[in-house]
Amino acid sequence: MIRMIGTALGLCCLVAACQPTETFTPDRLPGRDIAVEEAVDGLIVGHRLMAAGEYDLALRAYFRATAEDGPNVDVLSAIGSANLRLGRLGQAESMLRRAIDLDPEFVPALNNLGVVLVERRRWSEAQHLFQTAFALDSGRAREIRENLRLAIANLDDSGYTEENNNEFALVRRGNGRFLLLSTP
Repeated sequence: MIRMIGTALGLCCLVAACQPTETFTPDRLPGRDIAVEEAVDGLIVGHRLMAAGEYDLALRAYFRATAEDGPNVDVLSAIGSANLRLGRLGQAESMLRRAIDLDPEFVPALNNLGVVLVERRRWSEAQHLFQTAFALDSGRAREIRENLRLAIANLDDSGYTEENNNEFALVRRGNGRFLLLSTP
């Protein structure tokens, strides 16, 4: 009997020794418990991941920052920027518009929304956003200046000229009906 108890105790100790000693963080990655005071801001982590080209991971960090701090203009703009880099233009546009709704003078959100609109070939709205960002930034950012030049150049190069206007003829078909014909 004592031998069985000893064997059982030995097995319990062996099982306990085989258990992993590390704790797990909420995202199920091995690590250690971090006190709130020691936690790294999700926004900072996301910015570093964006700089490293890890856009999916940056997006996760930005979502964590949203959970911690709420949806503020910095976090919404960052989420929009990460989605832009991932090619998710609809999601990027939505987040960047929400950021601009919170702060209409937030230059990074204005610029990035302009980039989204350039990708969607909405030159006029993109030009307006770049002009606003350029004015608020006092022309300091080279990227905004280049984006504005691109939007203006593409807006001017819309393909419509007075020469094209002369290639059509409007023919009356009776009772207020007209037909637009192209001339050879």
